[in-house]
Amino acid sequence: MDSPQVSSWHPNFRNYERLPDIKVVRTAFFVNGAAIFLALSLTIYFGFKEWQLRVINGQIATVQSQIDRDKRTSDQAVALFKKFQAEEAKLNEVDTFVKSKPSYATLLLRLGETIPGNVAIDSVDLRDTGMFLRLSVRGAPDAASGYATKYLDLLRADKQLALFDTFEFTSTPTPNPATGKMAVEFFLHLKGAPGGRR
Repeated sequence: MDSPQVSSWHPNFRNYERLPDIKVVRTAFFVNGAAIFLALSLTIYFGFKEWQLRVINGQIATVQSQIDRDKRTSDQAVALFKKFQAEEAKLNEVDTFVKSKPSYATLLLRLGETIPGNVAIDSVDLRDTGMFLRLSVRGAPDAASGYATKYLDLLRADKQLALFDTFEFTSTPTPNPATGKMAVEFFLHLKGAPGGRR
């Protein structure tokens, strides 16, 4: 037979909301611990960043003092380098001029290859502006003038003498009583050279 249900021998009057917390580790401890840990972490992080910034500022100050110390020497070196560049430009200009000037031996060889039989070279004068050729031409005055003109045209058409841009008589051919030949003078102007005959 079933026994009738009997209620507790005393009533439960506890109010759980008002009872003290009996946990071994309280929740408030974790909350406070997390807040303290976060605060310490942020303090350490910002402290480290501040220390890094101070180190970088110190390095910048050190390097700036080195720059200030070496500035005078650097400015002198820059001024010397500019002088060097100016001198180098002058040397390059001289070198270019010397290299652009034709070889005397090459010119003489070419003149010797092209000269007609009735024309003789008396002198060759190579200058900065060009070349003077003094010639003696055999033949009667009219024929000798024609030979000289043909030779000048031959020189003008010669591709190996392309470094000259103007080919001209310096004066009218004149008879030379001592040799019985016509004295003729040509001037060949170098390309890019200033002025004309000097």
